Amino acid sequence: MADRRLQAYGLSVAVFAVDRLSKWVIEQRVSAFDVHTVIPGFFDIVHSQNRGVAFGLMNDSPSVWRTLALIVFASAAMLVVASMLWRASRADRLTAIGLALILGGAAGNLFDRIMWGRVTDFLEFYMGDLHWPTFNVADSCVVIGSGLLLLDILRPRHQAAQT
Repeated sequence: MADRRLQAYGLSVAVFAVDRLSKWVIEQRVSAFDVHTVIPGFFDIVHSQNRGVAFGLMNDSPSVWRTLALIVFASAAMLVVASMLWRASRADRLTAIGLALILGGAAGNLFDRIMWGRVTDFLEFYMGDLHWPTFNVADSCVVIGSGLLLLDILRPRHQAAQT
């Protein structure tokens, strides 16, 4: 049981590390004016800063409390996810992986918010004039982890026959 918990929290740490490394590379090598096309007409590497939340919500908010509020809410959410992961790592593997990805991603973005008051985003997908909001590794892990939790919820459960 302790080994499964160690693996789950280790996955969270790995997500955090990959997220930080990828953001550091972008911050060091890509200016705010650069666009590195990976797949023409579909995927670019850019360098943007998000002071808001998902999809840039609250990005332009003039409130001095914005960053503090986001840090407090993200910290509370991380504590909830960390405690859920502690319990879930004993049970279902899919749930534990999903929660570990969410925890690591949330930690990556929270770190940025605490250190700089913003989050570095760099993955930009689009088709023609349709652009998905720019995101990063942490965001990707949160979405993938959420998807795994959803799959786990929707997965049929086998119950033992009662005799």
